[in-house]
Amino acid sequence: MKRTLEPYLWLLFSGGGVVAALVLPVLVLLFGVLMPLGVLDWPAAEDLRALAGHVLVRLALLVVVVLCLFHAAHRIRFTSEELLGIARFDLVIAVICYGGAVAGGVVAARLMF
Repeated sequence: MKRTLEPYLWLLFSGGGVVAALVLPVLVLLFGVLMPLGVLDWPAAEDLRALAGHVLVRLALLVVVVLCLFHAAHRIRFTSEELLGIARFDLVIAVICYGGAVAGGVVAARLMF
């Protein structure tokens, strides 16, 4: 039986979908709507700096970013293959999409740590 990476890629895709559906709307609501409208006060820069200085917060943000990148890569891969009819280049498209996700994850990790 030949083993493939497909189950793991689908796992990252589903994890990214859950994160994108649960975490990102809350962040957009807080920082994109409620704080600019004055419903909530903006946190002080020192408070945000102290929060971002904690290792667990950085790690959580890194997980959110990486899972969302893999979700996007998986969706772009299969959408482009289906809509453009270029499934015969699956390996190249997969390398480009997931390679971009890995590169984005490395950049995010580099910025956060």
